[in-house]
Formats: sequence, C-alpha cells, structure tokens
Amino acid sequence: MRLAEGEGSLREVLLGDSRNLRVGQRAIAIGNPFGWQGTMTVGIISGLGRTLSLGHPSAEVGGARFSIPQMIQTDAAINMGNSGGPLLDAAGRVIGMNTAMQSTGGVSGGVGFAVPVHAVQRVLPALIAEGRYTYPWLGISGTDVQPVHVEAMELPVERGALVTDVTAEGPAARAGLRGADGVTEYFGAPVPIGGDVIVAIDDQPVRQFDDLLVYLVENASPGERVAVRYLRDGEEHTARVTLGARPEH
Repeated sequence: MRLAEGEGSLREVLLGDSRNLRVGQRAIAIGNPFGWQGTMTVGIISGLGRTLSLGHPSAEVGGARFSIPQMIQTDAAINMGNSGGPLLDAAGRVIGMNTAMQSTGGVSGGVGFAVPVHAVQRVLPALIAEGRYTYPWLGISGTDVQPVHVEAMELPVERGALVTDVTAEGPAARAGLRGADGVTEYFGAPVPIGGDVIVAIDDQPVRQFDDLLVYLVENASPGERVAVRYLRDGEEHTARVTLGARPEH
C-alpha cells in the first residue's frame, strides 16, 4: 500500500496489526476534511469490534440494513473528507481506513470509525482485480438472545443469536431456518419470539448476533457451505447452508 507515487523522500507506509489493538492506544487520522488536504488529527482507540449499520436499506431484502462488523472506534476527529484516509498507530503504521462518523450535527462528535487494516487486506485484491468485492450472505435478520427471550421461549441457553426474519428464497430459507412467529411484551414494547436460536456456525460458538457477522465476513465466501447449529422448540438441529452473495441494492 502506498500513500502516493513519486520520487524523492516518498516511502511506502507500513501496515500494522489490527488484530491486536487495545483500547487506549494512540490513533492518528489523516485525510482531507472539508477539503483541507493532508490534515492530521490525533486521539485514541475508543472501542474495538464495533458493528456499524450501513445508512441505506436494501430494497432487495425488504428494507433490511446490512452491517459492517469489527470496526475500530476512535475519538480522533473524523469528518467529511477523511473517508479512505489511513488511521495510524503511534509508530505510523496503518491500522485502519477511516470510514464514517456518528454525529447529530454533521461534524465530528468524537465518535469515528475505521475499517481494520486486516479487513482491507482481504478485500483490496478483489477490488483491484474486479472492481468489486462480494460479501457472503446468510439471508437472515436477528438479535442477541436476551433474558426476555429465554423466559418466553423456555430456552435451555442464555446466549445466542435469535433469528427474527428470514429472507424469502434466501440461503437460510432454502436450508429451512425459521424466523420469529410470535410476540411477547417487555416493559410495554413488543419483542419478537419463536425464531430459531443459532448457537454455533462451523463449530464456532455464537453468543451474540455479531458473532455470525464476524465469522462470515472473515472466514466465508459466497457459494461455500457452512454448518449452522440452532435450537428449535428446545431441540438442537444443524442446517447446511450454501451462502449466497449479499445483494448490492
């Protein structure tokens, strides 16, 4: 990866190890916020393993929103124009690619996000060769299992990923997975219940819904088969799911 092509003192920027970051480490963002080229802002890593929902709903799957897991959160100021710039550690090694911010006023509120560099390394070859990268797709929406689900569904586990919706004709639907078929009330709010509870994928434990996203993004590709272990009516089953390609729109 190069910051620029040229002669003289320009050198390749080194890549860091985004798998072994720690909250509190120095984080340095470089970009062109509001058109100010080469701006550098400094902060720390505020959080790791964040899941960021994409802003636009997918028309192809009934308005569902896809998510990007394993994001780095930083309080180094990230604004419009920082996207695509590097996030560096204290030694100047690239640990991420600046991607988004969360703000109510349209400017940095100290909550910025970067794609970890190990994810960039996985995606970049396909982008260079084909101009696109296709993510694997299971075709479900869901949530973390909570005590309200455990009680209402009499679950034998306290952790897992509850399937609330299954996309018609999607990979999970073809494998027989089911979404919620009932509703309970929790402090006056409706809570979907009755769907399958996923507890493992390819023998890797699933303790929350993000575990599914992380496994698929980091270990699987469209067309591959994964073993999804789930609970239904108190009994454990395994579904062999052939992953699809995530819809683009």
